[in-house]
Amino acid sequence: MNLPLTADDLQARVAQLVACTEAEGPGKRFALWFQGCPLRCPGCCNPEMLLFEGGTPMSLGTLAAQLRQTREHHPDLEGITLLGGEPFAHAPAALALARVAHALDLSVMVFSGHTLEELRAQPDPVRQQLLGEIDILVDGPYLREQPETHRRWIGSANQRIHHLSARCDPADPRWFLPNTLEIRLQDGAVLVNGFPARAAVGLWKRPRPPRGETSSELSGK
Repeated sequence: MNLPLTADDLQARVAQLVACTEAEGPGKRFALWFQGCPLRCPGCCNPEMLLFEGGTPMSLGTLAAQLRQTREHHPDLEGITLLGGEPFAHAPAALALARVAHALDLSVMVFSGHTLEELRAQPDPVRQQLLGEIDILVDGPYLREQPETHRRWIGSANQRIHHLSARCDPADPRWFLPNTLEIRLQDGAVLVNGFPARAAVGLWKRPRPPRGETSSELSGK
C-alpha cells in the first residue's frame, strides 16, 4: 500500500499540534499528538488523549500545508515528532505525514507505547511501512514508578531510544541537557508540553484565568 504524499480524503484525528517546539525531541520540531490510544498505561502523561472520540479531524493536505509553512518560517526546523495517543493506532495518517516530512528533508521521531519488537511482529503492512519511515523511535509503555532522570524527552526509565536510520546522531549531546517545559497562551487556553513530570496530567488546555488571577496548577507532558 503506497499512500500519496498529500490526500485531502485522508483524515487524521488530532488532539494537539504545536508547529514549532524544542520540548519534543532534538532541535526545533513540528509536533502532532494523535487523539486515541488502545493502551492504558497507569499514570499516562496524556489521559485526555486516550479516547478515540474527540480531537479535531484534519486532512493530510491541511497538515502537509501547515508543515511546509512552518518549514518556510523556520528554516532550521529539524523534524517532526508524532505522539499521542498512540501514533501506530493512526498508522495511515502517521505514514503519510512521515513521507511529507522526509520529502522536506526533515527527520521523523515517534513515541510509541509498543516496543520495537512488538511493532516488528505486527502483520499490518501500513504499520510496517510507518516503521520504515521512522528515524528515531522511543518505545515502550510509560511506567510512572520508573521516572527517567538522565535522558531528555524520555518519560520513564524502561523506554528505549532507537535510531532506525543514519539521519540523526545517537551521540547528540542534546539528549542529556536539562528537560524543558513549554507554556503557551492560545485561544484563551493555557497549553503545556514538554517534560513529563511525576504527577503529569498531560498536554492539556486550561481556561484563561480571570483578569488579575493566575493559575498555579500547570504540570508536564
